[in-house]
Amino acid sequence: QMRLVESGGGLVLAGGSLRLSCAASGRNLRNYAMGWFRQAPGKEREFVAGISVNGGNTDYADSVKGRFTISRDDAKNTVYLQMNSLKPDDTAVYYCHRPGGYWGQGTQVTVSS
Repeated sequence: QMRLVESGGGLVLAGGSLRLSCAASGRNLRNYAMGWFRQAPGKEREFVAGISVNGGNTDYADSVKGRFTISRDDAKNTVYLQMNSLKPDDTAVYYCHRPGGYWGQGTQVTVSS
């Protein structure tokens, strides 16, 4: 059993920054590719960013390229999402994900203008 717990969400002004954390327990994060997804009200959950097992490869949705950075610290069993130049359209619940159907509970990010 693997548990993923997101933190770091909150209210931020447009143009601001936020760093989300995903802390894993029950399994070593180093064995898994990981990702971040988000879901805005009335919309489907969408892919935001992904990172390979060894951290050598990352991938981003076009809407966040150049603004968001996914990283991992396997010694801390944690995945991060650094979000810069935030826009109101980034407002959503952000979920940490491990392929195979594992999700965190989500953390709310609200960007106001």
